[in-house]
Amino acid sequence: MDYLDNIAFAILLVLGIGFFVKNINKLTRNIKLGKDIDRSDNKKARWKNMAMVAIGQSKMVKKPIAGVLHIIVYAGFIIVNIEVIEIIIDGLFGTHRVLSFLGGFYNFLIGSFELIAFLVLITVIIFWIRRMVIRIPRFWNKEMKGFPKNDALYILYFEMVLMSLFLLMNATDVHFQDMNSGNLISQFLSPLFNSFAPESLHIIERSAWWIHITGILVFLNYLYYSKHLHILLAFPNTFYANLNAKGKFNNLEAVTNEVKLMMDPNIDPFAAVPEGAENQVPGKFGASDVTDLNWVQLMNAYTCTECGRCTSACPANQTGKELSPRAIMMKTRDRLEEVGENISKNGELVDDGKQLLNDYISPEELWACTSCNACVEECPVNIDPLSIIIDMRRYLVMEQSAAPQELNMMMTNIENNGAPWQYNQMDRLNWKDE
Repeated sequence: MDYLDNIAFAILLVLGIGFFVKNINKLTRNIKLGKDIDRSDNKKARWKNMAMVAIGQSKMVKKPIAGVLHIIVYAGFIIVNIEVIEIIIDGLFGTHRVLSFLGGFYNFLIGSFELIAFLVLITVIIFWIRRMVIRIPRFWNKEMKGFPKNDALYILYFEMVLMSLFLLMNATDVHFQDMNSGNLISQFLSPLFNSFAPESLHIIERSAWWIHITGILVFLNYLYYSKHLHILLAFPNTFYANLNAKGKFNNLEAVTNEVKLMMDPNIDPFAAVPEGAENQVPGKFGASDVTDLNWVQLMNAYTCTECGRCTSACPANQTGKELSPRAIMMKTRDRLEEVGENISKNGELVDDGKQLLNDYISPEELWACTSCNACVEECPVNIDPLSIIIDMRRYLVMEQSAAPQELNMMMTNIENNGAPWQYNQMDRLNWKDE
């Protein structure tokens, strides 16, 4: 490799990593649009959660076939990409297999990489068959059309091409094949090229090398636009997940503060409004847009793998209701991206006349939820769609008085009768005499 190749590689590397860093900064900015929430408690439990769920894939294997296949791809992503270290050194300095001085250990590494690359190749083919031939129902919900459907396929094709290029690169590397060590899989591909001239083999090997590293950089930058962003975000998402018992809802701080003021005997109800507070906008109850959600909920939206386990377990969805927890997360992410583009274009958030509620998520979807937590339990990376649903419901009830009639009747009965049912308080215990 001459100096021009080194320079071209350096430019490619800088552009690829630079664009990735730019997107990560934009991602961080968008997540920080959410309200602050303290998830710094119980560090030990949080590290354990991340180790078990994100690294150990403990929730993935609840569906054994998909779980084991996913672990293979996950291991391949982590292990095979160690080879990128050598590729970068070779690309920058014009060396060839610079780490081969490690001798037997190097051969063991490359042999392991080849085996894993082959297993990943087989696995993604199986994933493609499950999605496109067997057509598992959760991959074909109505929200999985257009880009969401194609996105999953793009990643599978990416993996097929990258793993094939890695094996092709090794199979046509004459020096590597002459070592006859570490070529665990590529030795069976190498005979296919016996009739090729050495110059042709060199061109094929170099072409595979260049396309392989370029593909990795393209894949790296595609992550931001893809559901596969969970490759990066699954770790912080599981670390900052809610550790409280499922079904334990938080109290709205704004409501709590108002109640405390109402019950405080030392508060003067006729006191003058503090100076400077005349035009202060009171805090919103619940959420109608992404900026009303907290930053963990926004990170949840970016972390969603669109696997559909939440929706397939949702009793409301199973009975034909409009609700799909997966769609809730996808729509939240779409709206957050729209808000982010608004800020990038204008330098600040300019009112676009839209919001998450109604423009993306309908009240019908929100009220179909039974708050059973099945979606939270099923998610392989501890995403919490229910928290978004509850916050948006709170907005509908407390800001717009837009609860369904049945719920309004129940709340009226509780206020008047101390019970959800419409009868006199004096009759509340009549059931015991029956």
